[in-house]
Amino acid sequence: MFPKALESTIDALRTLPGVGARTAERYALALLTKEPGVSDTIATALSNLHSGVGTCQKTFVFTEPDEEISSHYLDPKRDKQTIVVVSDPLDALAIEKTGEFKGTYHVLGGLLSPIDNITPDDLHIAQLMERIKEDSVAELILATNASVEGESTAMYINRELEETDIKISRLARGIPVGVDIEYTDQITLGRALEHRQVIR
Repeated sequence: MFPKALESTIDALRTLPGVGARTAERYALALLTKEPGVSDTIATALSNLHSGVGTCQKTFVFTEPDEEISSHYLDPKRDKQTIVVVSDPLDALAIEKTGEFKGTYHVLGGLLSPIDNITPDDLHIAQLMERIKEDSVAELILATNASVEGESTAMYINRELEETDIKISRLARGIPVGVDIEYTDQITLGRALEHRQVIR
């Protein structure tokens, strides 16, 4: 029904999370009806995406491609002894937007999930343990999602640190169950961070 170029654009858009067939069609048709320069700008941005984004080798947040360690971590105003642990970089960005947190982040790169064969070795947990020693961490805030995987990951990290005197807290409830941190509004997220619960 559609020309091949339009079909391939629709198929490509459908690979994005939360984009179904109808939404992909609307996006593709919107691009087609706009000036060609709009599509060119988007295509250029996408073609530079992977080469233009790096990962901090200490915190695993997104960085500029020439940064081995993020400027956020190197900022002397940030408290390196307080770490928020999140599953992905977008969760760190969501918390940062609240303006409530002055420590640093640690991105795990996922959550424990036996059904998906994701084990502790697949996450940046070992690097977290190294940071705890190197930075003399005093508090760890576990900000994983309120899901089975998120709770399991938080429990695992808590168990790994049982023999330490580190204060371990969890984001306060208030984030709806089943909703990812990156999609939570800033007020709810800010309050959840402010009223986090100590679990040990």
